[in-house]
Amino acid sequence: MEDKRFYRTVRFSATTITELMIPSYANFGGKIHGGILLSLMDKVAYACASKHAAGYCVTVSVDTVDFLQPIEVGELVSLHASVHYVGKSSMVIGIKVIAENVHTSTVRHTNTSYFTMVAKDQQEQLKMVPGLILENEEEVHHFRVGRKRKQMKEMYKSELSKLEEEIDAEDIQEDLEEERCMIVF
Repeated sequence: MEDKRFYRTVRFSATTITELMIPSYANFGGKIHGGILLSLMDKVAYACASKHAAGYCVTVSVDTVDFLQPIEVGELVSLHASVHYVGKSSMVIGIKVIAENVHTSTVRHTNTSYFTMVAKDQQEQLKMVPGLILENEEEVHHFRVGRKRKQMKEMYKSELSKLEEEIDAEDIQEDLEEERCMIVF
């Protein structure tokens, strides 16, 4: 039986980072670079994961990054991260990005993302993470969706691997017939 003391609540490691969007973060269109946001998301995912794991963590994948709305220079951006799912050494960290225009008092949900992080010990070996105490229906929902996301990711990798093994010239021609590409070799 697993030691029940080796569990933590979602609240324990929930992390928010707020940062002012400055002109050097902007692209030529005057909007905040996606790369800046990815860097901030990675930072908040690390803070959340390392707090839950009580140690060093690394990003192993970014499952999705949905850019829902652009972010403007001068807005305050808050990145809210929480552990959605835990495996043995891995954690799925859900991140919600909110942009706030302090002059107009408008608040917008601009991004959502899911980072998979793993905990490592001092020898760089995988380290077991605490289990997750789910305290409400939303946390149970996030955990179940996180587990399903992991299963679907494994299925996707398996299907993609099969597809890469099955490619032949006739299939390629037929498969791409209706697509906007031209094969010239």
